[in-house]
Amino acid sequence: MAESITIARPYAKAAFQAAKDKDALTVWSDMLSYASAVAMDENMRVVLDHPALTSEQKAQFFIDVCGEQLLAEGKNFVFVLAEHNRLGLVSDIAELFESFKAQLEQSVDVEVESAFELSEEQSEKLAQALSKKLDRNVVVASSVNQELIGGAIIRANDLVIDASVRGKIAKLAEAISA
Repeated sequence: MAESITIARPYAKAAFQAAKDKDALTVWSDMLSYASAVAMDENMRVVLDHPALTSEQKAQFFIDVCGEQLLAEGKNFVFVLAEHNRLGLVSDIAELFESFKAQLEQSVDVEVESAFELSEEQSEKLAQALSKKLDRNVVVASSVNQELIGGAIIRANDLVIDASVRGKIAKLAEAISA
């Protein structure tokens, strides 16, 4: 995984710079997201790994599947990736692109897993508090996990805050057994 990210990084930087120069970060983000979904498809993996196909044939097939979702710049990018046998890295490239975009926009996506559905007010208060703590704009996505019993688990990149009852019980059990 780390190796594929390392190989994908220059392509992601190039795509990011091209998008930034043309003020088209959202357009590129959408293109890469769609291309990532196409690249992860099982049938597409078979085509991309097929030894009898040329890089140009693989790129053209990929572009045909993506259809109107790719603009001219996106199609050129696919041809470059295919030429260097990197079409399989589209998902890693898309992931890196999104991190570069978030860094530029000083935003972070936060996942909140809670025992109960969060109200709009709770989501807003949490976003404001995290925005102050992380010094970034925060976009909250929440999900419900009733196994938490109460509280929540908050994930923002590599930051994890476990404020769930289940987590506190596990810490207590660990402290007792130690």
